[in-house]
Amino acid sequence: MPYFLCRLLPPRPSFIADMSGEERALMGAHARYWGDHLASGEVVALGPVADPKGSWGLALMDIESEAAARALQAEDPVIASDKGFSYEVLAMPMLALRGAQFRQPVSSVTP
Repeated sequence: MPYFLCRLLPPRPSFIADMSGEERALMGAHARYWGDHLASGEVVALGPVADPKGSWGLALMDIESEAAARALQAEDPVIASDKGFSYEVLAMPMLALRGAQFRQPVSSVTP
């Protein structure tokens, strides 16, 4: 299956430092939602990224397609809340994982 890097953009750059109680509860639901997908194997890694330009959330997915990644994101409680969160989805044509064989698309293999 292909890999996708999914970047969750919060409603403001300072979100991780100044979220309200309601937002903190929403983030708890978000973490539980993605934790289930981590347990199922669809997600390889996830967590917040302390970017100096503004924190954001990362999910590295091992999933059948971009459409499947977007479908999971649409069900994320933070997206369903309509509180200003959004996702970026970036395909990863090649990925090396510790302890795993390097995976690359067949089209890029030369004889």
